[in-house]
Amino acid sequence: MPVTVINASISGDTTTGGRMRLPALLDKHHPHLVIIELGTNDALRGLPLAMTQDNLTAMTHAAQKTGAQVILLGMQVPPNYGHDDNQRFANLFVDVSKSCKVLLVPFFLKGVADVPDSQRWFQSDRIHPTHAAQPRLLDNVWSVLTRECR
Repeated sequence: MPVTVINASISGDTTTGGRMRLPALLDKHHPHLVIIELGTNDALRGLPLAMTQDNLTAMTHAAQKTGAQVILLGMQVPPNYGHDDNQRFANLFVDVSKSCKVLLVPFFLKGVADVPDSQRWFQSDRIHPTHAAQPRLLDNVWSVLTRECR
């Protein structure tokens, strides 16, 4: 089946930026599926988790209102943030997916950021995955898509 993918991401963007940009993108592209992968920059900047959750929920509702199916890509903060902060951050994606009844990839960077040799999968900034990591990331999303979107 032919598929068109629109990558509307902006490096360094927060959920607030995504929330502001999404309505125009929905109007322009009329997508059947919206994949939301935002939130990590919020955490890295120390923004309130409640704000991140509110923005993710608003984006999800906006996409659903157009009839699009939504997949939310869960993220994690670096381990040095501590177990409690990491758990609260990861849980906000679970909470949004449950409250909005959307698909969730629990950790988008699974197999990339959580492996012993994780540095090899990242650019020199140690934040953004390399080209070589892309098949792993695709597998993380594709497994949810093919399992849940039949």
